[in-house]
Amino acid sequence: MNLWSAILIGFKEIWAHKFRSLLTMLGIILGVSSLVAMSALVKGMEVGAKEALIAIGGLQKVRIEPQDVPIQQWQLKDQAVGVTINDVYALEASAPLVAKISPEMRLFGATASKKGKSFRPWNCTGVWPVALEMYEHVVQHGRMFNQIDDEMARNVCVIGTGVRDELFGAPEDVGEEINPVGETLNINGQLFTIIGMFEHYESEQERRERELAKLQPKRTATGPKRSRGWSGRGGSFAFRMKNNTLLMPLNTVWMKFRAAGAGAPGGSKSTGTSANTVNVPDPRLSVLEVKIADVDHLNVALQQIRNVLMATHKGIEDFSFRTQEEWAESINTFIHNARMSGGIIAGISLLVGGIGIMNIMLASISERVREIGIRKAVGAATGDVFVQILVESTVIAILGGLVGLIASYGLVRLIVSFSATENAPIITVTAMLIAFLFSACVGVAAGLFPAFKAARLDPIQALRYE
Repeated sequence: MNLWSAILIGFKEIWAHKFRSLLTMLGIILGVSSLVAMSALVKGMEVGAKEALIAIGGLQKVRIEPQDVPIQQWQLKDQAVGVTINDVYALEASAPLVAKISPEMRLFGATASKKGKSFRPWNCTGVWPVALEMYEHVVQHGRMFNQIDDEMARNVCVIGTGVRDELFGAPEDVGEEINPVGETLNINGQLFTIIGMFEHYESEQERRERELAKLQPKRTATGPKRSRGWSGRGGSFAFRMKNNTLLMPLNTVWMKFRAAGAGAPGGSKSTGTSANTVNVPDPRLSVLEVKIADVDHLNVALQQIRNVLMATHKGIEDFSFRTQEEWAESINTFIHNARMSGGIIAGISLLVGGIGIMNIMLASISERVREIGIRKAVGAATGDVFVQILVESTVIAILGGLVGLIASYGLVRLIVSFSATENAPIITVTAMLIAFLFSACVGVAAGLFPAFKAARLDPIQALRYE
């Protein structure tokens, strides 16, 4: 018996017992579809996380943050100054591997208000103009404040689309895109002029959904509304954070908010000993963002930065580093764990499906003992019987695998409809091939024992079987 004849007999046997074969394939179908769906969900999360990582500066960015003095230097805590503007000048002079430096003074809990509307931006910060490049911002309307604005401590600011939407109206609410350049905002009692607005940031999936909504206005008007990314109220965290940004010149925040009595968050105490002493702004920074010239030299650059800061801080280690590489490693670890756990669950489903195939094939052999005996009696070799049973189990697994691949698309859509994710699942060809090959291997493995048992049947005893 050739292979093609064995395959045809396998199909005929499956067709002769359609319902039983469908139940047999059910485990394989569920295993393949769950494996592909799990892979699609994880791939979507991976793509979204990498998009967000690039959006906030990539692997070359390092954040320097103030921290508590280590326990071994506890006696020096009164001398700890944290991260200051002096560190910026020291790094510019003595750290050649640092390409860009962006000092930041954040106003935690600051409120921006306009015409009775108020909003607390996620990132209300005083920065240097270099922050535009550091955070991969693009100005859509107006301009970014420059060095002169910073030196003169002008009350100007640049906002993200999320701030615009909350204070002036979102495009989907007012029917048009509003350009707020030239308007004034009240930020913690200080009037600021908006001189620029960043472009709207969104993931590739959010962009596709927004464009699709424009092409299908009737459907979006009657269907459920999902605020994803256009207004800055939805979308992935990194893009929401960029959209809900309000940046001011560093010197402005230093002079207007950090001086004692300014009434802003983070205000410092006045210095001096007499009542007539003028209040001095607090020189401490919230964080210090630096961008390394070459990510391949990250460790060397970190050591270089550490040496400079240890010198300016007189040996007190009251600062810490946070690299994007740590975030990337966390992403990779999460993706690996998700794939492993999902793969194990899907593998168990396929294993259960294989046990079902083996069980049905053993039952099929019991029903066909006389048939096998007749075939052996008329000249069928032991190998022919072995191949026939093995091919039948493999055909069942392959059919189950093909149906599982088709069902995986529906399963992904079902999961998304019940639990919407920020990043759309991405079904990959690799995942489909792995799931299909795994199902075929399960079919072969499940058919080995029944095929071996059928091939060893004695023709005389098989013909006597009732």
